[in-house]
Amino acid sequence: MSLQVETIVNGPFQENCFLAWDDQTNNGIFIDPGAEPERLLQTAAKRGVELVGIYNTHGHIDHAGGVQPIKDALNIPFAIHPKDDFLLQILPDQARMFGVPSVSVPAIDTPLAHEDTFQVGTLTAKVIHTPGHSPGGVCFLFDDAIFVGDTLFAGSVGRTDLPGGSTETLLESIHTRLLSLPDDLRVYSGHGPATTIGDERRRNPFLTGRF
Repeated sequence: MSLQVETIVNGPFQENCFLAWDDQTNNGIFIDPGAEPERLLQTAAKRGVELVGIYNTHGHIDHAGGVQPIKDALNIPFAIHPKDDFLLQILPDQARMFGVPSVSVPAIDTPLAHEDTFQVGTLTAKVIHTPGHSPGGVCFLFDDAIFVGDTLFAGSVGRTDLPGGSTETLLESIHTRLLSLPDDLRVYSGHGPATTIGDERRRNPFLTGRF
């Protein structure tokens, strides 16, 4: 059994939605469906993945704009940290601000908390709360991969100038809860290419102080 991942770059913000599934059962989840829900669903169908949930790393529109249409289509639960519910409530305002089509506000079915675990088929994932980019920002840790949303990028870190953001909190989250993980752990970020914990520990200028 192993985790399979397909990265689906979507929407005007070029956000990474991840289709993550267990190759033994073909049960899977969407992580951060930001836009183009029809295309996301078509991708899952093409792969033969039976979707069992939507898991969000945080509530910004580029990551959550496609949640409600997928919930409507499949009647599957939506999971996010409740500290980001205020961001969900202002999704229509975010849409107007960025000049993108309006989106519906999804209700939280499964509130997430630090060190919660959940199943994707035979696979187990752990929730790691990493506030800083947003108050409810979380990461999803599998055996050999972690999905970090906008907490950490290849060569960068998440912005902290949005409501609820904090540079100090973000860097503390990264140093205490991500850099303690194995160097070879694959890191899937909300934008841009994948990386590893070791590469970011050694080379990321925001973490090494080499600007």
